[in-house]
Amino acid sequence: MARLDGEPAGRGSAELLRFATAGSVDDGKSTLIGRLLTDAKAVFEDQLDAVERVSRARGDDYTDLALLTDGLRAEREQGITIDVAYRYFATPRRTFIIADSPGHVQYTRNMVTGNSTADLSLVLVDARKGIVEQTRRHAFLASLLRVPHLVLCVNKMDLVDYERDVFEAICDEFADFATKLDVADLTFIPISALQGDNVVQRSASMAWYEGPSLLHHLEHVHIASDRNLIDPRFAVQWVVRPQSASKRDYRGYAGRVLGGIFRPGDQVTVLPSGLTTTVTGIDTADGPLEEAFPSMSVVLRLADDLDVSRGDMLCRPHNHPTVGQDLEAMVCWMTERPLVPGMFVAVKHTTQWVRAVVREVHYRLDVTTLHRDVDAGSLGLNDVGRVSLRATRSLVYDPYARNRETGSCILVSEETNTTAGAGMLLGPA
Repeated sequence: MARLDGEPAGRGSAELLRFATAGSVDDGKSTLIGRLLTDAKAVFEDQLDAVERVSRARGDDYTDLALLTDGLRAEREQGITIDVAYRYFATPRRTFIIADSPGHVQYTRNMVTGNSTADLSLVLVDARKGIVEQTRRHAFLASLLRVPHLVLCVNKMDLVDYERDVFEAICDEFADFATKLDVADLTFIPISALQGDNVVQRSASMAWYEGPSLLHHLEHVHIASDRNLIDPRFAVQWVVRPQSASKRDYRGYAGRVLGGIFRPGDQVTVLPSGLTTTVTGIDTADGPLEEAFPSMSVVLRLADDLDVSRGDMLCRPHNHPTVGQDLEAMVCWMTERPLVPGMFVAVKHTTQWVRAVVREVHYRLDVTTLHRDVDAGSLGLNDVGRVSLRATRSLVYDPYARNRETGSCILVSEETNTTAGAGMLLGPA
């Protein structure tokens, strides 16, 4: 899926971690993010004062930190999260982008959006209720979207007297469910977002818990190896031809590294043409580089004047992605008009657009029970299912399980020009 635009600049060299929150209604997602921001000293005093005033005006006997993320009027009135709220903060060790996703079933599409670019998914569970349907739903979607790290936060431990047995029973039940998912890294943390237990500081009320606080885990979870560094992929976005007399002969190809590592001297193949050349230089606004890796935006200079344009993909001569028009994809449908065979959609993949027709809906997936409904025939709002597409021209892609960047796409309605679905490519049909 498309990356989040408008990221804050000037964060220095601190490593970036994107994480998304998920959970059922009233599990305390927004309160947790508010507590995390407040205790990490990432909230301005005037913001905190405003939240305190609103809390008093509503008759609350505590400062409702959820108001720091529930920005829509409807969210504040109902005490729920509706849209995905993005928040940014930084510690000396890392910079963070938080996607606070809604918990309602009807906002599954928002949850998919929040997790599509996340390095870590944080699923909350109410300690009093334990694992519920939405917990399984969100965990499965995080697994489907190949989020590398999953953290189950058992919240509201203060309301069960910080009982260790309650926490461990929930962990055991979720661990059993997780065996059905593709989860590479699973962590359990008992917290109280309202009281601040194990959010930023270790809790004195849970001496039996020997693990890290949530912030400590977020700061130290290893993400450097999560991106695909094996398969070099560079999506061309723009051909750079300066008009100044001093650079009249300059030709570069601007884009983003979506996989692997590129260095001057590397042989590369341009797809879909199949022409081969050599990288002679890597340029940025700050000067030349000796290497480029995901997800850097750079300009590559090539030894030969080839016909290279927007939408082309650079790879290694003996390490090619798939090139084809017939596509298989898992699709999360995000609009009220159903996805049915014969429907035409516009597909946004890396830096190019193509038209495609829906050839077949193989099945609709029940994301709670993992049951495949092969008789569905269509996908409705918030449904997830396997779909065959036929594009008007070839796409250059990898399976989503191998590369989240080159394996994802967006389906756009040709009637309304709005985002209608998110696709995860599985391979050729």
